[in-house]
Amino acid sequence: SPNSLRSSPAQNTGSAPVTITTSTASSASAAASAAALGSAADVSFAQLMIVHHEQAVEMADMALDPKYGASAQVQTLAQQIKGAQDPEIAQMQGWLTAWGAPSTMASASTDAAGDMAGMDMGGVSQDGMMTDAQMAALAATTGQAFDQMWLQMMISHHEGAIAMAQDVTATTMDPQVKSLAANIISSQQAEIDTMQGMLAAGQ
Repeated sequence: SPNSLRSSPAQNTGSAPVTITTSTASSASAAASAAALGSAADVSFAQLMIVHHEQAVEMADMALDPKYGASAQVQTLAQQIKGAQDPEIAQMQGWLTAWGAPSTMASASTDAAGDMAGMDMGGVSQDGMMTDAQMAALAATTGQAFDQMWLQMMISHHEGAIAMAQDVTATTMDPQVKSLAANIISSQQAEIDTMQGMLAAGQ
């Protein structure tokens, strides 16, 4: 009766709940591990926001360089942006180290396939980044023209950071990530309001 032997495991309905329980336990364990190491979206957010912040700091350094002749108001704002974003860069680099994740997204600048795969990770995109051509155009201006272009570019840059922070807020389970994202949204929106006011005043 090999047939009866083969059929008996199928008739043993008691095995199903055991399998489900084990699977649930494994899923819970995997979820706990993912939370401890940083989710894919959290890692992507940190990797991309570090680069995003670094460009904002670069733009702030330009405004603080006397050769561009930025106004006192723009220089004050640049110092504020640099003072806020430098520590945030260090904080996110610390997360990536703790999570055992690379500081930069793999293949971001090597091949299109790798770039697309990286950008899909967690659904985070790098919004508001200035192109090399835009940065070169900014570097070619001075005085009031520099102020106007710098403010317009920084507003767009901040709007991109806010969008990235809003995206990760919707997915993250990490209170540190959620806190930083909330701070980015509130502080950079306030700076956008200030910059829009400066543009309206003919800064």
